Amino acid sequence: MNVLDELFAEAEWHADLAAAGPDGREPRLRLVVVTCMDTRVNPYEILRLKTGDAHVLRNAGGVTTPDVRRGLVVSQRELGTRHIIVMHHTRCEMAGITDTAFKDDIEADTRLRPDWALEAFTNVDQDVDRSIRRIQADRTIPYRDSICGCVYDVDTHEVRRPRWPADGDRAAAPPPSLFRG
Repeated sequence: MNVLDELFAEAEWHADLAAAGPDGREPRLRLVVVTCMDTRVNPYEILRLKTGDAHVLRNAGGVTTPDVRRGLVVSQRELGTRHIIVMHHTRCEMAGITDTAFKDDIEADTRLRPDWALEAFTNVDQDVDRSIRRIQADRTIPYRDSICGCVYDVDTHEVRRPRWPADGDRAAAPPPSLFRG
């Protein structure tokens, strides 16, 4: 039995238990978590969420790409969410990769150059800020006043607020806290 067969067998077992789970489409906490796809980051464990508490949007780096912002709009407009957590993590593979070198490697292997932005970053704290500012600037997202950012440390398993540079090299808004607004 390969891994896909095992997963589908587990899904059949889970279907038998589904009747005991949440029956609504709207998350109980009216919360969306935007985070990285890294397997070390489990937002349900980290934030002590239960099935049905929140929507979780994941991608490489937890970056607020256009597709993530689309997910936020659907989550808020159609499914009643009002709060957003942007959670990045330490030792992220997206930190330190360069867009050009990554695309060059793909092009060398495939003779095709990706038309999408990699959205890599060098500083996880600054990228949390950048991600929050993108959400705040997107007027198609109806509820942008209850957003917080955090960084999960994959070594200590602690969640902390982002560290802002002392020289003021960031947005004029105050640092995000649980929940600003």
